This record gives sequence, structure tokens and C-alpha cells, in this order.
Amino acid sequence: MSTTERPRILVVGGGYVGLYAARRILKKMRYAEATVTVVDPRSYMTYQPFLPEAAAGSISPRHVVVPLRRVVRGAEVLTGRVTTIDQDRKVATIAPLVGEAYELPFDYLVIAMGAVSRTFPIPGLAEQGIGMKGIEEAIGLRNHVLEQLDKADSTTDEEVRRKALTFVFVGGGFAGAETIGEVEDLARDAAKYYQNVSREDMRFVLVDAADKILPEVGPKLGQYGKEHLESRGIEIYLETSMDSCVDGHVVLKNGLEVDSNTIVWTAGVKPNPALSRFGLPLGPRGHVDCNEKLQINGLDYAWAAGDNAQVPDMVGRKAGNPNAWCPPNAQHALRQAKVLGDNVVAGMRGFPQKEYSHANKGAVAGLGLHKGVAMIVMGKVKIKLKGRLAWYMHRGYHGMAMPTWNRKIRVFADWTLAMFLKREVVSLGAIETPREEFYEAAKPAPAPAAPAQEKAKAS
Repeated sequence: MSTTERPRILVVGGGYVGLYAARRILKKMRYAEATVTVVDPRSYMTYQPFLPEAAAGSISPRHVVVPLRRVVRGAEVLTGRVTTIDQDRKVATIAPLVGEAYELPFDYLVIAMGAVSRTFPIPGLAEQGIGMKGIEEAIGLRNHVLEQLDKADSTTDEEVRRKALTFVFVGGGFAGAETIGEVEDLARDAAKYYQNVSREDMRFVLVDAADKILPEVGPKLGQYGKEHLESRGIEIYLETSMDSCVDGHVVLKNGLEVDSNTIVWTAGVKPNPALSRFGLPLGPRGHVDCNEKLQINGLDYAWAAGDNAQVPDMVGRKAGNPNAWCPPNAQHALRQAKVLGDNVVAGMRGFPQKEYSHANKGAVAGLGLHKGVAMIVMGKVKIKLKGRLAWYMHRGYHGMAMPTWNRKIRVFADWTLAMFLKREVVSLGAIETPREEFYEAAKPAPAPAAPAQEKAKAS
């Protein structure tokens, strides 16, 4: 940790906003003007829009993450959690990965903790569910799906086989629709190499409480996305929810019951619950309450942006909607982070700060290889694309939005190689317990049983 007397800018969170805000501050700041400290439980930032492609094996998992220490050079990067913040004393409590918690004073504060999966008290969900918020979950899902095909191919038990080949996805937004599209593609390709498993043996189920999927791209493209997924044999149940999934027995509110080893939960996100311990003003849904300059209301030394912030949408408000708020997506997070970084430096120097204003440019979604939907907004004109062209738009936009040229080049290299080489269908499930085989080899042998004669004498 720094022991300098310079002002400290504490950035809580190393995700999209935290990474870009820290880079912007370092770029705008004069030499030795302040110390920038980034705190996050992980030492890397995850580009979440690429998680479905990582789960399908289209992109190497290492290329979906950006190492913080490499990208925010000149900043302190502390791997741990901020557990509490005392706003009166301007002191944060840091819980490192190992060792005792300690206090860290700061002068300026940036809240960039992002969001966590929004869950409900559904019986069995915590034990059976698989999330899609981190690269670890994407890798785990890929290995898990391929492992289910291995099980189904090797068993003669029809019940075990049916449960292994049934895949349930809850949530029909970007994350859910993109993930089921990519995973279905993966399973379809992988089935070619199994003697006893075909795509017809598998069952994919998508469940959502809303009356449509992909609401971000509009009703027409959402309907196209639904029809496209159904044409691939995916069952979609709308206006229903999951009541329970104890031991993999999935019960839906519409009466459908299926047994499945794979239950993927992508039913929305909510602000990080740790925000309630930071002494910050929060909105009705738990977001940090900010003004149009991304400054936290009531605190002239603190800013917030991204999924954990309630930021006024000035474009919408100027158009006549007084309750317009910026949606929690990567498009806004990237632009907010840059304005936030500028405003932190301006606030530190006592200069006027800029208002955040950004008109929506549209939305893109990939539904598997060569399949997608896209809505491009150009002023008052909305261009709607579907199929292969929309998929190119999806990859092009997110490929260029990926932080750092190092990662951009690696991602595009993965895509280029995939044009000439077949998809990898290797399951590395043992990676989750890498020491198990060594432990079995190294553990002490059990003591030999006593001979029968000695047992008789002892008695």
C-alpha cells in the first residue's frame, strides 16, 4: 500500500466502470497529483457480453478477462473486498484475501461495484443453479454441459440419461437468450462425436416471467429471436416462473415438470448488496443515487456509475420523460466511466464538472454461430437486422468495445481460427478439483486388517 501523503482516490470495484474510470483518472492526472487505489475481489476485469461465447468455446476464457495490474499501471490494485465505509471519517475497511482486515483512508471515492445475480428464495436454486456473471461460471457451464453428454453416452439407465440431456435456462433477456443459443450450438456440434447421443435426444427449455424475450431489441426482433430459437428445437415458456428445482426436479408455475442436471439462472441482476453498508444514499431498488454529473447526491467527494448507480438519463428527460434513468448496460457503463474519470479530476482541482448525456445507439445480441439480432439507432431512424448480418454487428461492436488492443487482437484471432478449425468439444471438468487424483495417489494406505487368529486371541 502507498504511504505517501498525496490525496487518495479510492475506486471500489474493478469491473468495466472501475477499470475505465481508473485509466481515465491516471491519464488526466498530473504526475504525483494523487494516489489511485482500485479494490476488487478479483485481480481482473471480466467483459461479460462475451461470457456466452466463452461458455460455447468460441473464445478462450483467458481472452475475456483483462488483468487490472497490467492495464491500470500507476495505480495500487488491492485484491480484496471493501466491507464497510465510514463516510464521516472517510475511511474504508478492506478485507484482503488472506490476513486481517484493515482500514484505508481516502479523500475521493468512486463506487463501481456493478451488480450481482437477482435471485429468489426458490427451493433447490442455491444448490442446483448455475449463474452467468463471471468467467468461472462460463467455464464451469461449458465443462458441465459436455460432461452431461459424456454421462448420457456411457449409461444404460434411461432416467439418468434423460436428466443429463435436459437443459433448463431461466431468464429470457440478453444473458439467457444468448447463453441458450450458444450452448445449444455447442451441444449440437459435440453430439456429432458421440455414438449414443444426438441432438434429438436433448431437451432445451427457456423460461421467463415476462411475455417476451430479448426486450432490449424491441418486440419485432424479440419475436423473431423467439421463433428462431424454437425452430432449433428449444422450448420457450413465457409468463411463467420456476417454483422449485430440488435435486434437479424442476417445477414450473405453468405445471410443467422436468428432471435436469443443468439449471442456468440468468433472471436479471440487482445492485451489489454491500452498498447498504457504505453509508450512501440509495434509490428504491438499492442503486446509489446520483445526479447528472455522476456525483453521489449529498457527497461532493464521491461518484458512482454503471450497474450499481441510479443515473438520470438526460436525453430522455429533455425529451419529456422526467423519470428516465440510464439502463444498466455496457454501452452506458463505458461512456459513464470516461465522464466520471474526468469529473473526479475536475472535482479534485475545483473545476466545473460535465453532465453525462448519451443517446441510445441500439442493441445487438448473438444467438449462436452466424445467428443474431440487432437494432441500430441513428437519430430518429431504427435499423433492424437479423441473422448473419446481425451476428456480424454483434461481434464487431463487442470486439471493438473489448478493453485494450491486447485483448481485442486475441479475441479476433480466436474468431479467425474458428473459421478454419472445428470447435473444441473437450470437457475439462476435473479442473474444478485438480488435486483429487493426486490426493488419491498420495493418501496413506488403510491399515491392514488383523489376522483372524489374533482377533480370536484378543477376544
